[in-house]
Amino acid sequence: MKRCVIIGAADIGRYDIARGYLRPGDFCIFCDGGLKHREPLGVRPDLIVGDFDSWDPGSADAAGDCPEIIRLPREKDDTDTFYAAKEAVRRGFDEFTLLGAAGGRLDHTLGNVSILLFLAGRGKKALMADDLSEMEIVTAGAPAFIPDSFPYFSVLNITGTDGEIMIEDSKYLLENGKITCDFQYGISNETLPGRTARVTVSRGELLLVKVFDPPRPADPER
Repeated sequence: MKRCVIIGAADIGRYDIARGYLRPGDFCIFCDGGLKHREPLGVRPDLIVGDFDSWDPGSADAAGDCPEIIRLPREKDDTDTFYAAKEAVRRGFDEFTLLGAAGGRLDHTLGNVSILLFLAGRGKKALMADDLSEMEIVTAGAPAFIPDSFPYFSVLNITGTDGEIMIEDSKYLLENGKITCDFQYGISNETLPGRTARVTVSRGELLLVKVFDPPRPADPER
């Protein structure tokens, strides 16, 4: 099954990192202003979705050779990115990567985190990556692994789940613990050299944020 890559309009400072998430055969959906990333990412849109409040669909470098455009009304419940995710689920994709979906306006970033929850709730594998980190949802019965190429990671309760949490093979361990929405003490844990940390939860969902190593300088391509 091909992956679906959804590209939003948030700034990407390190295109070399973003391009590392792309694979031959990916189905790429560009969301409105995300079209600014088309040339730096070097990928052709398979689908463009948007209300085009931030990008002119008639511009020469917008649609290009894209085979399909879905024009949305500006007054709607879904953001362009959320609509793209729902459309990709409707088309049968099971694996997702979101780029250009974090950073800038906090409300948009948090809204895009909810897309990860939406996809996880439908049994889909999904991650969201930015210049500093990679994010995914940990669900019950599906452990998440953090290799030591990520020096730091955080585990956050974003759904109010009260399931027992296990954090293993890391600097700070947790055994059948709970992290509440008003006390997020699972931030900035550390992986151990040569070890792969493991996070599990007995029920509900957690947000796992894996932080890249080392902190990256500004992209000279930008």
